[in-house]
Amino acid sequence: MKQLIFKTNDSIAPLFLRIFLAIVLFPHGAQKLFGWFGGYGFAGTMDYFKNTTGIPWILGFLVIVIEFLGPIALLLGYATRLWSIAICIVMTGIILTTFTQYFFMNWFGVQKTEGAEYFLLAIGMSLSLSLSGAGRYSVDARIWQLPAISHN
Repeated sequence: MKQLIFKTNDSIAPLFLRIFLAIVLFPHGAQKLFGWFGGYGFAGTMDYFKNTTGIPWILGFLVIVIEFLGPIALLLGYATRLWSIAICIVMTGIILTTFTQYFFMNWFGVQKTEGAEYFLLAIGMSLSLSLSGAGRYSVDARIWQLPAISHN
């Protein structure tokens, strides 16, 4: 289990993926959980999830948790593979349930909704991190270097 979650290499490349994915994703999670950055907070977001999108309460709750705690964990490089897979699943779900008509973001306000490009980038970054692990300068690298605990 330790290998599945914490295994990583000494590459510095995942550091940049982690930092930038965390920077872009954190405000979305903070909007949903606390109402920061013009968001609706937990109650408003859950109301939107239940009444507008029709997703079950538990899925809405998981989306909020993943979008808020996931970027923090990625920034630290903690359980990067696990959080990356969770983020990938959330982003894929968003595309499949919400942003199916357009590819590009709604820069000029002429589309009914946003496009899928942001979510596709997040999926690509998440998939890369789920394969590579956190890389150098991460909590995962420290954990991976620790000797296994012997129970003899």
